[in-house]
Amino acid sequence: MAFADGTADFRSDTVTRPTGEMLAAMASAEVGDDVYGDDPTVNALEEESAQVVGKSAAVFVPTGTMGNQLSIMYHTSPGEEVLADEGTHSRSVERGGPQALSGVGFRTTSGEGGRITPEDVEAAMEMAGFYPRISLMIWENTHNLSGGRVIPLDLMTETTSVARRHGLSIHVDGARIFNAVAATGVPAHRYAETGDTIQFCFSKGLGAPIGSVVCGDQETIDEVRYLRKRLGGGMRQVGVIAAAARIALRDRDRLAEDHVLAGKLATRLAESFPGSVEPADVDTNIVNVDITKVAFDWPEMSERMRRDRILVNPPFGDLWRLVTHRDVDDSDVDRLVEFLR
Repeated sequence: MAFADGTADFRSDTVTRPTGEMLAAMASAEVGDDVYGDDPTVNALEEESAQVVGKSAAVFVPTGTMGNQLSIMYHTSPGEEVLADEGTHSRSVERGGPQALSGVGFRTTSGEGGRITPEDVEAAMEMAGFYPRISLMIWENTHNLSGGRVIPLDLMTETTSVARRHGLSIHVDGARIFNAVAATGVPAHRYAETGDTIQFCFSKGLGAPIGSVVCGDQETIDEVRYLRKRLGGGMRQVGVIAAAARIALRDRDRLAEDHVLAGKLATRLAESFPGSVEPADVDTNIVNVDITKVAFDWPEMSERMRRDRILVNPPFGDLWRLVTHRDVDDSDVDRLVEFLR
């Protein structure tokens, strides 16, 4: 449903607000000191999260960016490189975290929708003795900048096998992994099998107000927990937010509703502005629009949208990203499309 004040917010699924059930759970949460391992609500969340993705342990962190950076710190040493798609979130959107915190660079690929092929790995490893050593490969699924595209499990499995044969560790940035699950029906643990660690967010489409988790084997997570304190991620009575995350994780199947709404938005835009969107490419809840096919002056239009309580991010070059989530509905989609028309 839309926001109570009538705002239609298509900027991101991160703008979702906690439900009444989440707020009640936060207010009544049983808490302790998480750094000492004494917070029962956090402990329950970590156990549930690990179980869902088929790992033996998990650690709760404030953000997905911290989860990715901790995983990179664990898997790499300074001076090494990370093999990843050129648009992967940990390389392009996390403010240079890997370079600043872990002292690593990136060897990039440029496959469609964030895909990395076995041939990409082989080509990168041919130069690994002359160029800096590659120690880690990162998947991002779903792939944000390509429009929430799902990377097929069979490709992930095949490429991971080649990467492991070359001695690489694997991290899965699964910030929106449950969107991939909702789109394909493939269980989360199958995607997680392709990584030594996996990070996913509670604060995007799952709708909790804050929080992410890193999952892996017990030895790995013990070290990631140690590194979490180094980055200032040691939290105290954090069960008050873990309580909302538990509800978000429980209700993860509702993400399919966001995908249906994104499909409607893509279809309406394609009908109104031919060539602006290819609906068949909208796998999940993100719609990338070719802004050159929707002729308007952005500064003027953005001001008019704000007055009409329609919130969108500015285009990135010719690309305009719209995101559906729990707090927008069919009427909001209709409002946006009619406004543009």
